[in-house]
Amino acid sequence: MGGSAGSQRRLSDSEGEVTAQEPREPRPPPPDRQGAHWKNAMGFWLLGLCNNFSYVVMLSAAHDILSHKRASGNQSHVDPGPAPTPHNNSSRFDCNSVSTAAVLLADILPTLVIKLLAPLGLHLLPYSPRVLFSGVCAAGSFILVAFSHSVVTSLCGVVLASISSGLGEVTFLSLTAFYPRAVISWWSSGTGGAGLLGALSYLGLTQVGLSPQHTLLSMLGIPALLLASYFFLLTSPGPQDPGGEEEAERAARQPLMSSEAPEAPEWKPDSSPGLSLQEKWTVFKGLQCYILPLVLVYFAEYFINQGLFELLFFRNTSLSHAQQYRWYQMLYQAGVFASRSSLRCFRIQFTWALALLQCFNLVFLLADVLLSFLPSIYIVFLVVLYEGLLGGAAYVNTFHNIALETSDEHREFAMATACVSDTLGISLSGLLALPLHDFLCHLS
Repeated sequence: MGGSAGSQRRLSDSEGEVTAQEPREPRPPPPDRQGAHWKNAMGFWLLGLCNNFSYVVMLSAAHDILSHKRASGNQSHVDPGPAPTPHNNSSRFDCNSVSTAAVLLADILPTLVIKLLAPLGLHLLPYSPRVLFSGVCAAGSFILVAFSHSVVTSLCGVVLASISSGLGEVTFLSLTAFYPRAVISWWSSGTGGAGLLGALSYLGLTQVGLSPQHTLLSMLGIPALLLASYFFLLTSPGPQDPGGEEEAERAARQPLMSSEAPEAPEWKPDSSPGLSLQEKWTVFKGLQCYILPLVLVYFAEYFINQGLFELLFFRNTSLSHAQQYRWYQMLYQAGVFASRSSLRCFRIQFTWALALLQCFNLVFLLADVLLSFLPSIYIVFLVVLYEGLLGGAAYVNTFHNIALETSDEHREFAMATACVSDTLGISLSGLLALPLHDFLCHLS
């Protein structure tokens, strides 16, 4: 039953052909509909988890990627003690020669390119080759970074992880168009879990003494699980279910599906491709109150994560510099996961408030980097957790508000426009964090 998903997609991997036939010839529900529902739900949850896993791990490993030391036998070692030797003896920050923002850029720019180019022709490539290529890139990223002898080679591995995540995202989100809408919420939950589990697994395995190299190699089962979930767990796609828990399903990741609009235009006949330039401009102007706060939120939080985390180094603790960085990443992801799952508990209409609070976090932590006035790393731990809560809440509430306040014929274009906000904010933060890192590390 599960294997039929792969076979049907290989026979008719052109999305347009499937969507053209199914609405005209509705089929009766399968006998074991309940079993198929849970198989698909679990399948998309695992796809979300596996797809974003390598992206998160590379950000968690950024400090190790830029500072790893090689011994005989190509073994990569965790810092042996709580006070590692500084890479820059003239700086009090214990700086790497390259900012961890370089890893962020390598991890986000390929995804940005894929997201921008996907509507131009990605739908011409069948699903199965895309999934295979995504899995191979994910596995290649772990292997290349684990056995790398240079920062440049490691960054090439990070690029592979970004290609895998970006290609997988647009592929699996477009695939949800051929399943009941409920699978979107399961996919979203899986991607949130990837942030927490990815950061936590890297932190935990290195904390117990496993080297970064062996930690990365131990994660090779994740790409294999992604392929197994797609080819063996998903059932054959059935007619699109127009019902479901719409508010919950639209909240977190649905807007990214808009990048796949050319693949399934029949799914929403009155979607954005039919809008005039004047209509698009009118919708775009109306979105500014959502786009600008989200850009600002992501700029501030990723400026903190990849520009300041490495410089928030406390010597009066039992944690080494690398261990402190891993804890920051894990606590941030925990906050994001919690707030992305909070839409049923509370909703926030004015996301500008979240943007301003996130900017305050940036100013506060930058001031501590410059002045070193915080007495304990545990205060930073609380701020980082709070930062993650703000970021996740801004993301989920922004797209929820757009889904509620735009008309049906404008919603697809609105989502397509707004989903660039996070990527743009992250890219800008990485570009500005690089020179800041160099400036601060040259301070005595």
